[in-house]
Amino acid sequence: MRKLKLQELQRPALETFRQMPKVPVRLVLDNIRSGLNVGSAFRTADAFALEGICLCGITAQPPHREILKTAIGATESVAWSYHPSVVEVVRQLKQEGYRVLAVEQTDQSISLADLRIEPSEKYALIFGNEVEGVNEEVLSLVDGAVEIPQFGTKHSLNVAVCIGVVTWELVRGAASLGQGSEGAKDSWQVRLAGSEGAKDSWQVRLAGSEGADGIQNPESRIKNPE
Repeated sequence: MRKLKLQELQRPALETFRQMPKVPVRLVLDNIRSGLNVGSAFRTADAFALEGICLCGITAQPPHREILKTAIGATESVAWSYHPSVVEVVRQLKQEGYRVLAVEQTDQSISLADLRIEPSEKYALIFGNEVEGVNEEVLSLVDGAVEIPQFGTKHSLNVAVCIGVVTWELVRGAASLGQGSEGAKDSWQVRLAGSEGAKDSWQVRLAGSEGADGIQNPESRIKNPE
């Protein structure tokens, strides 16, 4: 066994990545106070080729130096937008047809392990402030809440860790549902490519949709970095 060299990972170039179809998931960061956590969110969004990130309230924006420290370049590849009000963002996303889920511990939360992904849907995941969690007003608007099961003494996970865990679970769930299905038009599929030239690399595609415009160029206010 040996570690792979960077060139062996076969990651796409920046411009190639920007043109790729994206997984129809948006991260909504609700008043995240740490720029380091925001940068980690960018890096996770890049890793799983997500549509983009909505930065809300006091959440720092690029090129904040703490964001750049943990994003290590992902602010150039991931589409993002800033919004003063997370409530308005949630309302807008719901109008655009997103299934909006708060990642929060509530009296109606379901375990992340029990979340069932619908390949025909697109998702927005709301992650709250490191101390206060998701805004109470937002909880009255969302389509549901999920939480990560924990078995230790601490009440919660670091938000950057939480983003990685939940995002991977959605991507993994979509992959298991989408593979091998016919007629999956307008659904999202993620697969681990085994073809020559793409070995061990993630490929993301919008099945049955020409150009994948619905994912690559969403009609909302989210923007591609310049």
